[in-house]
Amino acid sequence: MTQPIPPVLPCADTEAWQPLPARGRILFCLSHAIACAIFGAALALATALVSEAKLGTGPWLWAGLLAVAGLLAGAVFGIWLGARRHSYYRWRLDGTGFAVKSGKLWQRHTHVPATRVQHLDISRSPLQRRYGLATLTVHTAGTHSHALSLPCLDQQDAEALRKALAAGIEPESDDD
Repeated sequence: MTQPIPPVLPCADTEAWQPLPARGRILFCLSHAIACAIFGAALALATALVSEAKLGTGPWLWAGLLAVAGLLAGAVFGIWLGARRHSYYRWRLDGTGFAVKSGKLWQRHTHVPATRVQHLDISRSPLQRRYGLATLTVHTAGTHSHALSLPCLDQQDAEALRKALAAGIEPESDDD
């Protein structure tokens, strides 16, 4: 009986850190813009309401205008932040396992040994499907961080990574 050959990843050098595809930047920017816009609007509205209550500064119109300004400022900041965070994501699959690193100021480097992989999931939101992207989630055994997710990965890369990592998972036997 011959051993199945694990799939080869579409990237030429599997030892090098691979960036996320550029088309995923828009989804990072969109998600960060929405979150920061909501936070900016809430903060500006709260500031305007406190100012109105404490100082009696004027009509509610200013509170609304300040909330809109906070919304726009938050959205612009979110777009900038999303683009920056996207540019710092990297992944690698090597002989020992799968690794993801991200961040510039607060750096995070997570390595999952191939022997710890429990199962793998690929999920795709409607926007990810539109751009040919997917989120790969690697579930691990015996750790406090039970899963590692890599968002906005190219769909073909996600499928190839899932096949390559799944090849290392031992099938369960009923010989117990």
